[in-house]
Amino acid sequence: MKYIMKKAQILIAGICLMVGVYSCSDELDLQPLDRLTADTFYKTRSDFDGAIFASYSSIQDLWGTSTETLSERGEFWKLSMVITDDVAADALTSDQISRDIDALQIRASDVPYAAAYTQLYEGIYRANLVLQNMENDNELTAEDKTVLGAEAKFLRAWFHFQALKMFGTPPAALEIKAGINEQALPNATQDALFTAILADFADAAAGLPDSWDSSNTGRATAWAARSYIGKVNVWKQDWPAAITALGDVVDNGPYMLMPDYADNFNFNSENNAESIFEVQYGGPFSDDNLWVFDDTHSEDFKASQGTGRGWYWDAGNGAPAGKLGWWAPTQDLVDAFEPGDLRAESIFYQAGDMYYTYDGGGQQELAYDDTWSSTGLTLKKYRGQTNTVAGNHAPNGQADFNNERWFRFAELKLLYAEALIQGGGDLGIAVQQIQDIRDRAGLTDPMDPDPLTAMMQEKRIELATEPHRWFDITRWNIGASVFGAAWEDRFNVFPFPQSEIDRSNGMLNQNAGY
Repeated sequence: MKYIMKKAQILIAGICLMVGVYSCSDELDLQPLDRLTADTFYKTRSDFDGAIFASYSSIQDLWGTSTETLSERGEFWKLSMVITDDVAADALTSDQISRDIDALQIRASDVPYAAAYTQLYEGIYRANLVLQNMENDNELTAEDKTVLGAEAKFLRAWFHFQALKMFGTPPAALEIKAGINEQALPNATQDALFTAILADFADAAAGLPDSWDSSNTGRATAWAARSYIGKVNVWKQDWPAAITALGDVVDNGPYMLMPDYADNFNFNSENNAESIFEVQYGGPFSDDNLWVFDDTHSEDFKASQGTGRGWYWDAGNGAPAGKLGWWAPTQDLVDAFEPGDLRAESIFYQAGDMYYTYDGGGQQELAYDDTWSSTGLTLKKYRGQTNTVAGNHAPNGQADFNNERWFRFAELKLLYAEALIQGGGDLGIAVQQIQDIRDRAGLTDPMDPDPLTAMMQEKRIELATEPHRWFDITRWNIGASVFGAAWEDRFNVFPFPQSEIDRSNGMLNQNAGY
């Protein structure tokens, strides 16, 4: 969807979210004249669109920067990327939490887990508000209710799926509890979670359109829901169901590999034919202050939502533009590339490259200095010459607005290959999915003769520095081979935030070992 118009809608929906939690008593039922309530807001299609957009907005908040809530600083990058073998917390510049998580020091009291948990369940709550209020008196047509209900279920399933991947047995929040003493929820079993997630995605696939018009680009589609049904079944290890769903998308869906790998990460080729689900960012307006981009901040009305990707990832330690350079690709990742792989030049800077960054004065171009990073490398994916231009940046140079490509067709093809290999399907089709990815990368040498090994290698490289590697490590149970003696099996799931354990009064049980 286009986030140019959504900031006011999110703010209104956020007010209604508060109304859903704190209700007035019968004795003192006064309504402030300057505040919308659930009774007056959830009426028109525009109202419900705004509420839906609020749920999407919680996805953006995973990477938010704020001093008002938990002092978040791009926390989702830490727990999805910095923790992996592909990325290191820069020893010269990064914060202590980044260095700890890079060293597999995982603590229930640390900010990243609380930040992710909070945003995921905020998104679920906002989706549930839409579903609940559709049942009340409103102006929605039957078609509106079908589409919006399907979209809310897609989002509820999406957030629950992320929670399952991170925490293992998180609560299933499938309705809004009215009483303040009923807010705590117990752990759900994985079977119950998979059932609920797949049911919601099935309803989404049945009710969503195959595509939206240009004014709603980025909203979830029926094909995205079908793609997620396949992906969830891979996590569930229901190989026949995964093969059926993913094969349908490969054979009949609207997606294709972009001819140029780099086009998947350029701001001028957002929402392209390879994108299944993409996190939408806005464009430069207002003061575009990095600290108010996430909509949990009290000044969220002052700026469109963007990402601090360049602020955190562009080179620090004396590099031009004064960025932080907190996190950097590892030499281990570089060494995993085969000779001649064209993707490398789009993913990281190294000695001998021309380096591009952006500040309030415009794009800067100069030779890359490997002393700017403790690994001698800096992330280029989503950045580079094409993306460090005024059209993709706030006027002050702090933030950019390039969408996050969360689920790409390339990943789906590799998931399809995995399902076929693991489920005893057609190995010829599986190998072809992998070969298609290798062909685009310019690789001419034969792939590993073991299809499963070939798939795992290709998935690491194709999705390098995207938020998937950690969850593949845990799902494939390869932590010990990747991290050696530093690995503990408890790391296969993150700890529930200690604050949530405390608030639940014994309802929510901590994961073993934390």
